[in-house]
Amino acid sequence: MNRPLNPNPLKEKTIDYVLRSTWMSVQKMYNEEAGKKGSTMATGFALISIDPEEGTPSTALGPRMGMEATSLSRTLKTMEEKGLILRKPNPLDGRGVLIHLTPFGKEMREFSKRVVFGFDESVRAHVSEEDLNTFKRVANTMMDLINSKKIYTKKQTI
Repeated sequence: MNRPLNPNPLKEKTIDYVLRSTWMSVQKMYNEEAGKKGSTMATGFALISIDPEEGTPSTALGPRMGMEATSLSRTLKTMEEKGLILRKPNPLDGRGVLIHLTPFGKEMREFSKRVVFGFDESVRAHVSEEDLNTFKRVANTMMDLINSKKIYTKKQTI
């Protein structure tokens, strides 16, 4: 009996595949929505992460967004060029910089929040609260395992 070859055998078997392919779909969706306003997902998340009243220290943004310093630096440079943010000296730390939103940045921040909340509402309309809570527990367990270095111990290393 000839059985068709599964083009991606990992699709049905690994947690990694589900996570990666789901995140890639979410990322594509966010970038398509952001693109309607000439923006990107990274810019949208940065806008949401900046305190609209007090500003945010640039050093706090990377960890908040889970972004490397180089990528964050590039994103902030682009945002400054587009008139979304201003960099001002931090009055509490002479060496530090606060990132402040411009009026245009605040407008785009609201757009970004609507996009994120729209996704959230749509998922909540199709997934039960119990399933969402299970999903969050599983995701948090995975993050804890990774952050505590419990995945690849010396015994388990390939």
